[in-house]
Amino acid sequence: MTREQAAHAFFEACETGKGWQACRQWCAEDATFACQADALAGTTTLAGYAEWMKGLLGPIPDGCYDLKAFALDDARGRVVAAAVFAGTRTGDGGPVPPTGRRVSSDYVYVIDFAGAKIRHMTKVWNDAHALRDLGWA
Repeated sequence: MTREQAAHAFFEACETGKGWQACRQWCAEDATFACQADALAGTTTLAGYAEWMKGLLGPIPDGCYDLKAFALDDARGRVVAAAVFAGTRTGDGGPVPPTGRRVSSDYVYVIDFAGAKIRHMTKVWNDAHALRDLGWA
């Protein structure tokens, strides 16, 4: 499997809430995660992020993504994915009861590889905007 294929398979599993059990096959066991967003403060492992995404689909059960761009930078051992996450806050969980409000939020993943495995991922995302749309902030 190529890096591009592994990144795409990981992206699909993560974004559809499959959790770490499904995502781990494409990742180093100690893969790290970074995001400059308060909603993900303290999330430093890719395992933790995959589980966070799984949990997000409880309050937003119709959550889905629209992949806008996907590119391999083989010289740097990276894949970059740009997408929009959308969904409606109708399920249980989260900081407030269901609001019925919809979110449409742009984000980017920069996925770093060590050999054939993902070793780190950085998410670029405006959480404040997304949480306001959902009625959480």
